[in-house]
Amino acid sequence: MTTIAALLAGLVFGLGLIASGLADPAKVLAFLDLAGAWDPSLGVVMAGAIGVGSVAFALAKRRPRSVLGQEMKLPTARHIDRRLVGGSLLFGVGWGIAGFCPGPGLVMLGMGEAKALAFVLAMLAGMGLFELLERRGTLRRRQPA
Repeated sequence: MTTIAALLAGLVFGLGLIASGLADPAKVLAFLDLAGAWDPSLGVVMAGAIGVGSVAFALAKRRPRSVLGQEMKLPTARHIDRRLVGGSLLFGVGWGIAGFCPGPGLVMLGMGEAKALAFVLAMLAGMGLFELLERRGTLRRRQPA
């Protein structure tokens, strides 16, 4: 049942990305182009998503288990460190260059978009590099105080 629920959630998410325009790199780049032909419409989509997500997280915090009986695994970290800021900057730069972030990139790959293939391959290479550096202990992790 969990697999079916995950599949349905992924389908709804992907359809939402397509319907909102978040899967269209040109629309995303127009949203990020504050000095040019700025298109603020994705800001409305993001504000709505943040609102829905905030309510969902508030409800989830009150439950020990999910609706499907799985253990709740909510984020516990509360501090902002260099790793978080650096990762956020890398994510933002990649989003600004490609017009894709991971979700829309996968949606567009599924739709046969050639640029999405290059993005997803680069994303997987970055994830692999991160894992390699983590295992070697090259990336320093600050312990919470």
